[in-house]
Amino acid sequence: MPITLLIAEDQRLFRQSLRLLLDHEPDLSVIGEATDGREAFDCAMKLKPDLILMDVDMPKLDGVMATKLIRTCLPEMKVLMLSVHDEDTRIIAAVQAGAVGYILKDADHTEFLRIIRATYRGQTVLSPFMPDRFARGAVAAITHAQKVEESRLSGLTEREKEILAYAAAGRGNKDIADQLCVSVDTVKTHLHHIYQKLAVTGRVEAILAYLQES
Repeated sequence: MPITLLIAEDQRLFRQSLRLLLDHEPDLSVIGEATDGREAFDCAMKLKPDLILMDVDMPKLDGVMATKLIRTCLPEMKVLMLSVHDEDTRIIAAVQAGAVGYILKDADHTEFLRIIRATYRGQTVLSPFMPDRFARGAVAAITHAQKVEESRLSGLTEREKEILAYAAAGRGNKDIADQLCVSVDTVKTHLHHIYQKLAVTGRVEAILAYLQES
């Protein structure tokens, strides 16, 4: 079975070029494309690819927040960040949000494919074009992200995490209910439990508390 991929990239030319490269590889299969972070979140929830190639800078919802939301709902999902920057603190933030590595957009195509395959196999592989000190910081961030995930949202159920992620993505109660095929009252009940567990008084505080945990 080929490795299934979702490309989340707002620049159409780069996205199409990347898809052409990947579609030529027999062990890789692009099953979806997203042009912004919110669409990436929706596509990830619907398609559940093996690996997401996520641009750091995107409209509506950036790659950092999209990664955090996806990883909250799908903890096993692998997200590989794409960036044009070699010293971007947003990459570190994305790795802390759950991304398993990153690739510079000017990486050699052979190296690009190698990192994708290694990431799928569970190896932490970083772009060789990154400065050593930055690479070390990213590895440390991965370790930190794992500890944060263990210590922070552990009190919430998987469904509560999913609902909170949808709320953080700007979804209303009815929209969340439709997405999850449950009633609006069920969503409200889950939100009430979330507020209690996070010791907050309402939706805005819950979302803020959730976002600050990254």
